[in-house]
Formats: sequence, structure tokens, C-alpha cells
Amino acid sequence: MSQPDSPSQSAHRPGQLAVAVGALLVAAVLAYGATDISSDSGYAGVGPNFMPWVISGALAICGVMLLWEVWSGGYRNMPEPSGSARGDWRSLAWVSAGVLLNASLITTIGFILSCALCFVLAVRGLRASEGKPAGSLQQTVKDAVIGIVISAPVFWLFTKVLAVNLPGITASGWI
Repeated sequence: MSQPDSPSQSAHRPGQLAVAVGALLVAAVLAYGATDISSDSGYAGVGPNFMPWVISGALAICGVMLLWEVWSGGYRNMPEPSGSARGDWRSLAWVSAGVLLNASLITTIGFILSCALCFVLAVRGLRASEGKPAGSLQQTVKDAVIGIVISAPVFWLFTKVLAVNLPGITASGWI
């Protein structure tokens, strides 16, 4: 009787093959998209299509390496997955709501407040996923303050230092 870890026997899970093939497909789509980008040389002879080609090439190499790993016996020496046997859909809903509200409200309430709201909802979902209380009013206010303290310097860095226009609440560009 042969061992399941022997290279001659395919001991991989179907998901492992799917990940390898998925990486190769994404690399192919990126490479196809890079063909539509102008290759006119810019600074130092590098055109705008340089990075898409580098990324698609690197992803293709990763896909080939993953495929070789699958064909040579599957991912070996992997610990069993940790966590619950079932997904925590309530926690996922909190985190998803934070991301979706951030995307939909960023032009209405500004970058800082929408990111702070995203932080509050995501932290609530992550706490719930650990089995901790989601948060009282005091904890929610504390999370909102932390979210503002994190997002405000990011906003200022992008708008004042990098000159990237992010939506703000006022015309001054500071909030």
C-alpha cells in the first residue's frame, strides 16, 4: 500500500488545483489587459505598461509554482485549518457593511468620516467573530475616535503631501 504523500500519487485537494489554475487565469487576464496599454517610453525608458507586465509575469510564475506543487503531491506539511467549522455570517455582515458603507458614503460625508465608520463596523464584526461582546456605546465612541485618529493623517498625507484629491467635508482640504 503506497503512502498518500508520495509524489507519484496525487494527494492534493481539488481546491489546491483551483488556486493554481486561478492564479494562472488572473495572470493571463492581466497580461491581456497590458496589451491595451500604451508602451511609449516615459522616464528612464519605462512605459506605463511596464508594471502590469511585471505583475502578470510574477503572478504567472507563482501560478506555475503552485501547479507544480499540486502535481508533485499537494501542499505538504500544512497544519490543519484553525477556527470554526462554520463561517460566522453575522461577523461577515458587519465587516461587509463597513466596507460597502465606506464606498457609498465617501463622497457624501468625506474620507475621514467614512473610513472611521468603516473602522467602527469592521472592529465590531471582528470582536463578534472572537466571541467577545460587539461593543457598548462607550466602546463604539472609542472606536470612532480611533478611526478618526487613523484616517485623518492618511487623508492629510494624500491630499497635502502627495496632492491626491480625496473627498473631504469642507472646501479647505483639512477635513
